[in-house]
Amino acid sequence: MTQTEPHPQPILRASGVTKFYGNQVGCRDVSFELWPGEVLAVVGESGSGKTTLLNCLSTELIPTSGVVEYRMRDGQMRDLFRLAEAERRFLLRTDWGFVHQNPADGLRMAVSAGANVGERLMAVGARNYGAIRRDATDWLGRVEIAEDRIDDSPRTFSGGMRQRLQIARNLVTHPRLVFMDEPTGGLDVSVQARLLDLLRSLVADLDLSVVLVTHDLAVARLLSHRMIVMKDGEVVETGLTDQVLDDPQAPYTQLLVSAILQV
Repeated sequence: MTQTEPHPQPILRASGVTKFYGNQVGCRDVSFELWPGEVLAVVGESGSGKTTLLNCLSTELIPTSGVVEYRMRDGQMRDLFRLAEAERRFLLRTDWGFVHQNPADGLRMAVSAGANVGERLMAVGARNYGAIRRDATDWLGRVEIAEDRIDDSPRTFSGGMRQRLQIARNLVTHPRLVFMDEPTGGLDVSVQARLLDLLRSLVADLDLSVVLVTHDLAVARLLSHRMIVMKDGEVVETGLTDQVLDDPQAPYTQLLVSAILQV
């Protein structure tokens, strides 16, 4: 008798996630499961609720109602808002990454590039200075930053270099789940293309699970396996990325796709 493969389990589960700001809807009744190694894009125009949802998933915001569960390394699914504050902080420093649209929000601008990467290693117990510096140098190389820039301040870096440094800082601890908020926003088109190629290869190499917020359908197509389309805080369509973009069903999704085709 052959042993069957264990049934895959989601790494993240949102159930009825809702956030109100007073009487204003941030997001309403959003549910989905994210699987290991999967990239889920959350798309929509400004004000659609996608960033509110991301902040609820990453515990930056407390939902008004609903549950967000995460599968810990021991295999147990835990309600993130029932974890102790110290447990949540540890997840943010180690098991998770968060790539902000503005790299300055995800970097310590007053310390060197190497120190930005090394701090995450120290959060998981690294103490040997030589080993930390070697790992930081290796990761700078992986994100296409020259080794001789390791002691330079991020203030001296271009926008694209800062974003790549932020990616290195997040991925050096080999997180299992990464949140990305418009990671290519505000960059020149040529810089965006280079960054997207880098992100796609790193996500595949590291088998990362990713929740990607973007208004750019081309970014979603390149990076994601599955897509959620949001409008006015609610999910209007979901499905495999290529299916949604090639054959959109919801009128709002059809408008988004047609607007891209007309550009």
